[in-house]
Amino acid sequence: MLLASAVVVWEWLNEHGRWRPYSPAVSHHIEAVVRAGPRAGGSVVLGQVDSRLAPYIIDLQSMNQFRQDTGTLRPVRRNYYDPSSAPGKGVVWEWENDNGSWTPYDMEVGITIQHAYEKQHPWIDLTSIGFSYVIDFNTMGQINRQTQRQRRVRRRLDLIYPMVTGTLPKAQSWPVSSGPATSPPMSPCSCPQCVLVMSVKAAVVNGSTGPLQPPVTRKNLPPPGVVKLPPPPGSGAKPLDTTGTIRGPVKTAPSQVIRRQASSVPTGTTVGSPASPPGPNGKTGRVALATLNRSNLQRLAIAQSRVLIASGVPTVPVKNLNGSSPVNPALAGITGILMSAAGLPVCLTRPPKLVLHPPPVSKSEIKSIPGVSNTSRKTTKKQAKKGKTPEEVLKKYLQKVRHPPDEDCTICMERLTAPSGYKGPQPTVKPDLVGKLSRCGHIYHIYCLVAMYNNGNKDGSLQCPTCKTIYGVKTGTQPPGKMEYHLIPHSLPGHPDCKTIRIIYSIPPGIQGPEHPNPGKSFSARGFPRHCYLPDSEKGRKVLKLLLVAWDRRLIFAIGTSSTTGESDTVIWNEVHHKTEFGSNLTGHGYPDANYLDNVLAELAAQGISEDSTAQEKD
Repeated sequence: MLLASAVVVWEWLNEHGRWRPYSPAVSHHIEAVVRAGPRAGGSVVLGQVDSRLAPYIIDLQSMNQFRQDTGTLRPVRRNYYDPSSAPGKGVVWEWENDNGSWTPYDMEVGITIQHAYEKQHPWIDLTSIGFSYVIDFNTMGQINRQTQRQRRVRRRLDLIYPMVTGTLPKAQSWPVSSGPATSPPMSPCSCPQCVLVMSVKAAVVNGSTGPLQPPVTRKNLPPPGVVKLPPPPGSGAKPLDTTGTIRGPVKTAPSQVIRRQASSVPTGTTVGSPASPPGPNGKTGRVALATLNRSNLQRLAIAQSRVLIASGVPTVPVKNLNGSSPVNPALAGITGILMSAAGLPVCLTRPPKLVLHPPPVSKSEIKSIPGVSNTSRKTTKKQAKKGKTPEEVLKKYLQKVRHPPDEDCTICMERLTAPSGYKGPQPTVKPDLVGKLSRCGHIYHIYCLVAMYNNGNKDGSLQCPTCKTIYGVKTGTQPPGKMEYHLIPHSLPGHPDCKTIRIIYSIPPGIQGPEHPNPGKSFSARGFPRHCYLPDSEKGRKVLKLLLVAWDRRLIFAIGTSSTTGESDTVIWNEVHHKTEFGSNLTGHGYPDANYLDNVLAELAAQGISEDSTAQEKD
């Protein structure tokens, strides 16, 4: 036992092996359930405090975060930090990611940065704690020591993490108990999850026994670089992965079980093997599994699963299951929790990883694309054709209607038989004139169409507001930049028989022009260069050629408000979807996607770009 004060930070283990902190509000919520004891039921619903975490539940018995819609399990831990450090003062350090949103640093990194900030150092080198970055406090920037790439950082104030004082345990299971459990904790509700978990725990306590091995000891060292007081509960077992794989029970276990268990069992802990031989006196020591706390049961299960892997025992994976319903994935995660609760061997495996980029490619491996000229293209602001008034432009697309029908003009919502209801700058045409668009046949006040044209890009084109038919050549307001395209010798998932077309878009920040939302104001360009991928198939090359037309017409990007980050006056995608994820499809922007090429062709057609457009560009 240790007499001290500390702040408690709850953390979860991501796919890269880094412990990521929950927010102060979420940590307060988890801590409140922990302090409530068994009456709280042993589960924490994170969506009660943060709506973004609605799918997640923490099972305090197994110290796992469970995602209900996919069944994914991730280890969690309760960590202690000095009250005078960043979490004890409510200070959060964050870096700006490629999407323009802010990501908090790992707690140990944030503490290191805050310590240097308080000492009024001009900068801090994070190499000593394993990160190749320098934080410059003068510019509030993060600099990559290898690539020299810079990102913005910020320091903000949040809630102070929960504080504990007095006698702190070095480690604990949940709930804290002075002796072996003799009955399951009372369930606070009758939901299926609680009923299943408690029924399995009751079976374990009342009937499951196992012979014992002599105790093994090993010094349990805390992970390096973590500023804390006592180790968190359950930290003695180093979690392998995040999703469970159920292993069948075995009748014999080689002696290496004990050796492997020794690496993950803390000092003085007694563990059981499913088939240990009796002692010299012929008696087999037996004890209920309930005498082992939850953490030790997990360590035992992990050690057993390692042996099962080595011996080649057939396995049934518990992982994210495909299907239209979330029931199967949820049952997979529940099964992992229940097997672990019963002390049965559970092997943890990693979920699919996000693969944004292909393996490294040398310059000699990069090839031009057959049938496509050049390997890059720049675009600058194209000026609208001068010398033609809006009335002269629209005259090409309209037919006058002398006897308009008795229906509404869908622009001003006045009757076509009455004058236009538009109240803005006055066009030079009469407000009662009515015209019909030649191709689609929709009828409007000419006065309204001229006003709509003046409020647009004034590029000599017109788009019907009802059916979106495009008259002329539509262009956009994309800022100046560069588009590169070439072949790389790797295949995309779902396209194993061809190489990959890689497209790289580069747009720098700048000043908005008269065609943009806020002329004269600066705009940002987050996440550039942006890498996108197409299969080098016949249809993939067709899509590339049309994307080149869209690029020349300034239709790929626009300046507006990001739907991801909410940032205004920034470069955004402009209704033509791209695949930015090379080797996976976890975000929905990757492969395999059997319908993507057809979908993007339809999106390009909606912008007035089809196979005929390539011929028009040559003309």
